[in-house]
Order: sequence, then structure tokens, then C-alpha cells
Amino acid sequence: MLSAFADTISSVLGYKPAPHTKTDPYHALNPSSEDANYRPPNFNIDDYRPLKVRCIGAGFSGILCALRFRQNIPHLDFKIYEKQAGVGGTWYANQYPGVACDVPSHCYQFSFEDHSQWSNFYSSGSEIQANIERVVDKYKLREYIHLKHVLSHAKWDESTGKWTLSVRRGADNVAGEFEETCDILLLCVGSLNRWHWPNIKGLKDFGGPVVHTAEWLLDEKSIEGKRVGIIGNGSSGIQAVAAVHPKALRLVNYVRQKTWIAPDFCVNETRALLGRKPDDDNQVFTAEELQKLKDPHNARDFRHALEHNMNVFHAVSLRNSDMQQQTRAMFEADMKKHLAKKPELFEKILPDFSVFCRRLSPGNGYLEALCADNTTYETTPIKRITRTGIELEDGRHNNLDVIVAATGFDVSYHYPFDVVGRNGVKLNDRWTPYAEAYLSIAVDGFPNLFHMYGPGSGLNTGTIISMLENQAVYISKCAMKLQRERLKCMEPKKEAMRDWTQHMRNYFPKTVYTDKCNSWYSADDGTVVGLWPGSNLHAINSLAHPRWEDYEYERLDNTTNRLFWLGDGQTVNENTMKGDLAWYLEKPDVPPIPQ
Repeated sequence: MLSAFADTISSVLGYKPAPHTKTDPYHALNPSSEDANYRPPNFNIDDYRPLKVRCIGAGFSGILCALRFRQNIPHLDFKIYEKQAGVGGTWYANQYPGVACDVPSHCYQFSFEDHSQWSNFYSSGSEIQANIERVVDKYKLREYIHLKHVLSHAKWDESTGKWTLSVRRGADNVAGEFEETCDILLLCVGSLNRWHWPNIKGLKDFGGPVVHTAEWLLDEKSIEGKRVGIIGNGSSGIQAVAAVHPKALRLVNYVRQKTWIAPDFCVNETRALLGRKPDDDNQVFTAEELQKLKDPHNARDFRHALEHNMNVFHAVSLRNSDMQQQTRAMFEADMKKHLAKKPELFEKILPDFSVFCRRLSPGNGYLEALCADNTTYETTPIKRITRTGIELEDGRHNNLDVIVAATGFDVSYHYPFDVVGRNGVKLNDRWTPYAEAYLSIAVDGFPNLFHMYGPGSGLNTGTIISMLENQAVYISKCAMKLQRERLKCMEPKKEAMRDWTQHMRNYFPKTVYTDKCNSWYSADDGTVVGLWPGSNLHAINSLAHPRWEDYEYERLDNTTNRLFWLGDGQTVNENTMKGDLAWYLEKPDVPPIPQ
């Protein structure tokens, strides 16, 4: 009937199909036996195969992956295995005195969440943790999260195209170990959560409490009126010193390296947005300010202005730039002002390397703590720890009651579990001497393995949350491609991995990150491995549109036809005659009308 109708229309219009000839470039010359034997499959194009995804870690990264995978992937079997007893990642683990956000509170949350009722310009760790719990409950994610579950081993199975996982469950493995497989493995384990004790002789000989900031086991009474030694002046050391010194009888801060102490980021902008006076040092939001921020439009405008300001600092990372020099001068002046009570400390603290070479942390209260009568800033190297305190290289001895290690983290990206890819290659070996991942997300030889906040993810402008959000969306797009196109696996091409590494190595020499400073950004020889080669906005643009040509693929089905996934020519709704058959009208892409 339809054929006859088509013939009639052709006759009326006077149209005659051109004969197929050997010179016709639009038709196959000699159909092969393979072409003759090809039969389109009998599944619908959107009858997607089930995907089993396992995620390791329930911090910001794992939560984002849960949200985006559930949103975008149908027929999904998704679980998060978290080693700790609660969600939150670093914010669940870190409970030392003074732990707080190092960017403005309103910027340290997901773009689609506008929590406005933060108590402070820079929120405490407990307040951030509470907000994470709120988000998990709001989006009903707890059913996907399995606490006290520790990945011990993961291995790629070439024959099945799946990862085989060994997982320990229960505190101290009391509930045993089990194995399971998954199509996609997500590593959302972070980069600064594998702590270790500093390599100091006699650490176990001390007669009092010895704690690490990454595993704080003391209550307030343990430090009140005590002589406390805090080793380190990184972010956790700076915050701990500021919080502990008012309670301690005496405090000694032991440091090996000078550091920049940053004025609190965006404080001037925050004051101005709130209509406060420029000299108002109070960083607690007033009841009136919080009431105004309950208005969603006010809260969004307030946050937008702050995040805009967070993204203006990229040029500080460029060696000898005007912004680097201006920032250096501003930091020097601010540090000198806050050290006025003990001016001799200025030269001891002031670095000779550039601002941004090390990770910056707002030092609210740190310099004031160093100027307090009960605080000593000690730069003489530690010789050993004794039963009663710390002995220095020059022979002096400090009697102490409590020792706090605010240093000692494994930043090699070597995980405490084996991840074994193709040909038995272990990821920790692959990442020796340097960890590297294409666009910070994937590694050749490790199919269907994706990283959140892996090597090359760190930022010094904007917030890490925006990077994580875009990584999660990128990875979910990879999963959508695997599912939609019936692919068994994907991994970066070796040449793509090589080009990424080449770009990384040749980008950083123009930046301050290759100055001589001790930083988690870099390997021991100074090679930068932890940072994204550019700004936060650059990262967002880079991850927005995956370059699918940079990946290798294997098909799920036994066919050489790359378009096998097109199926039988119809959708599930058409096949079942159920559901909306005009869904494309629900959210049309309306072009703007020129003014």
C-alpha cells in the first residue's frame, strides 16, 4: 500500500530514481558477505541495558555522583561504600579545634543548593558537616550509602568487562568480606585524607597524649591549662593554633617552613554586601542579616557576588604578574600589622617563595595567637621527642603535656588498596613516580574507572565544589555513552594521556607552583601533580564537552557494526504504546529574541 502510494507520488511529480551504478558515490560498490548477513537488532533504541555502578567514598564527590547518576542513568544499580561511620568525607573525619572552611561559607556548597543561614563568614567544620547531612536527607540518598564498608581490592576482568571488588564490612572487619562485580567503578576518596605520623624520633616515647589533627581524640578538658605543642603550619596547624592558644597554659608551634598567612578571602566584599563598616571585624552574621538572606533572591545575589570575587585571582598564580606582586605586597603589609606586638616574628614567618606556591588558608586569629604571651613560634628543627616533651637540635627542651601533629599526609595518590587494570598493572605502580589522569578523571589501561578529585584536580581560584560538580557531570556523560551506545568499556587513548601529561608539564613552569616550597601540589622533585593547569573557569569550560575521540572503546555486542545500538527503529514508548509520545515539547529550547 505504502509502496504503491510512493510510486503514485513519484509518477505525478515526474520523479525517476537514479539507477545504482558503480560511479554512484552514495552507495556501496560491492556489498560484502558481512553486510549481507547483518541484521538490525530487535531492541528499542532507548531500552537501555542495566548499569551497575559502585562508588568509593561518601564525601562531597560521592554525594554528587549519587545525585547525577540517579538523575541521568536509567536502570541503575548504584551503591556507595564509605569506610567511616558517617557521610561527609573530610568533614566527618576532621574534628580538631578550629577546623573550618577556608572559603566563604555561601560559596562552599553545591550550585543547586542555596543554604543561606550560615552562622559565620567561614563556617566551622561541624556546620559544614550538618549541611552535608541535610543535603543527603533532602535528596534521600541514604539508601545508596553503606557505611563502614572498606574497599580492599579491585580488579578489571577482561573477559566480562567488569570490575571485581573485595569489600570489608563492619568496624574492624567483624562482619567479614564479600566480593561483587560492577560495570563502572568511581573512586571518590579524596587526596588529603590518608594521614600518617610525622617521621620524628621518639614519637611513641612521649608520656602524655599524642594526637593527629586528622584523627582528633581529645576533649576540651584535655588541653585546658596544659602545655601544648603543635607541629606544623599548614591549614590544620594554623587553625588549631588559633583555637587552642586561648585554652592552653602554654603553646609552642613547631614549624619547618615559612608560609604566607592570607587575609580572609572576600571579607571586605562580604562587609560591603552586608552594608557594614569597613573596619567591622565581626565575622558572625547578625540576626538581621540572616533574616534578609532568607529571601532567595537576596541569597542568590549575595552568593553570586562572592563567587565572582573568588574567581578573580588566577593571575596571582602567574610568576611576576602584576597581581602576584600586588598580592604579595598586600599580604606583607597585613602580616606585619598583625605581628606588631612581636615584630621579630615577621622575618621568621615571611617566605621567599611566591604567594600561592603553597596552599593558602585564611589565618583568622593565627598571627594574633603567635603574638600572645603564652605562645612560642619555634623554628629550630626538632631532634627527638622525649617522655616529657620535645628536644630541639640546639639542645633546648620544651616540657609539654600534649603533642598535636598537624602535619603528615600521603599526597602521592597511592591508595591503601590495590586497583588492578589491564594486564595486571596496579594503579599505584602506574602512578609511580607521578600520578596522572586524563583531564584529572581517567587513566589509560584502567577501563570504566573514573576519579573525582584525583591528580590534577586542585584549584587555587574559585572553589573545589565547582570542579567536583563538573567532574561528576562529565563522568555521568561517560556512563550515559556506555549505556546508550551499548559499549562494554571505555578508557583514554595512550596518546591522549601523553598529550595531557605534556600539557601539564609545560604549563606549570610559568606559574609560582614551581617555586621552591614544600607543598602537597608537587612531587618531591617539584613536578606539579595535584593542580589543574589553569583556573576554575578554565576547568569548567574544559570539562563541559567531552572529547569522545580521545577514548578507546569496546562494544558490548558481538558485532562489527558501530551503529548496532540504533536498534529496531523505534523507542520503548512507541513499542509499548505507553508514555508520552510528544515529550520533546515539554521543555523546548527557545531561542532568544533580539532586542
